[in-house]
Amino acid sequence: MTGLRERKKQRTRRALVNAALRSFKEKGYEETTIAEIAAEADVSARTFFSYFASKEDVIFHDGPERMRRARELVAGRRPGEPVADLLLRVTRASLEAAAGPEEFDLEEATARLELMLTVPALQARGLHLLFEQQLQLAEALERAYPGELDTVEAAAVVGSLIGAIKLAAMVSLTRGDPRERMREAVRTAAEIALHGLPARFTGADRAPAEP
Repeated sequence: MTGLRERKKQRTRRALVNAALRSFKEKGYEETTIAEIAAEADVSARTFFSYFASKEDVIFHDGPERMRRARELVAGRRPGEPVADLLLRVTRASLEAAAGPEEFDLEEATARLELMLTVPALQARGLHLLFEQQLQLAEALERAYPGELDTVEAAAVVGSLIGAIKLAAMVSLTRGDPRERMREAVRTAAEIALHGLPARFTGADRAPAEP
């Protein structure tokens, strides 16, 4: 059970995220100051820096925790578990973790995506973090399969999976899908990345042409 102190910290963190997104929408990202975000959340600027190092960190606030969970699951690979099965399990666990109302907010996700697509500083930070997270996950995957998976193979698998998931989620958000449809888009992307294209995309389900 989460203690009172931790619940208070979570509420303050959430208040800062909500205040920042409101201010970014109303005034613009570049025009909004940290002092204004703190005032909107009814805390001091010093308190803001207890939670975030910069305005950019607010936009990517959930990335480190999600990656920590993923690395832990990879490190706990089950005996004999194939790479694809492990990574699908990691994907499902991530989706389940995001199912709670406190973990994933569709309106917030849409607002963050719009900012990442339109603010150059956030575009650059997003690409840097994506690259860094993929490297971390690839390293964890290689360690989980000693002697079975080399560095290039681990990087290729992780790159395929993360790229497919991120783009599918982005497309789903952009077209305004409800939460469950977006979750299904992520699941489908993961399946394709790890198990290949369905037969209907490759022509394998067609009857051979007559000579």
